[in-house]
Amino acid sequence: MDKSLHFDEFMALVEDLMASPAVQKMRWFRHHFNVNRLEHSVSVAYLSFLVVRRLGGNVRAAARGGLLHDLFLYDPRERGSYRGPHPLTHPQVALENARRHFVLSVLEEEIILTHMFPVGTAIPLHLESLTVCLVDKYCAVNECIGSFADSALAARVAEVMA
Repeated sequence: MDKSLHFDEFMALVEDLMASPAVQKMRWFRHHFNVNRLEHSVSVAYLSFLVVRRLGGNVRAAARGGLLHDLFLYDPRERGSYRGPHPLTHPQVALENARRHFVLSVLEEEIILTHMFPVGTAIPLHLESLTVCLVDKYCAVNECIGSFADSALAARVAEVMA
């Protein structure tokens, strides 16, 4: 099947989130080196969507939970901008923010809350939450070493961000 159809399918699942001021605010926070938080979240959401689609899971939850997994609207590099150790607390903050702005499924909530596993105590129990957890780490490593290994993904993220 044509990958552009998959991209259109992905965008249809997240277009309301992308239009939200809360999600758009993520573009103002640097995440990993030269990648802002929205770029990172779109990468995680899109790759998670593709993996879960291939495995026959809930693509809506993977796309939406992946996009919202880092919806914390502060800079963790600034002292006092958050409560507790950031790696442990930001999933709960992201979940609180997502609940404040959107109606979430139980699976989307699990995805957001467990994306930092094995850091913290929340364990991914479903294909979709485990996928977002693993894809988040893949994207973070890719961003930290300064390369987008998947140029097709980089092009799609640029398309979403335009």
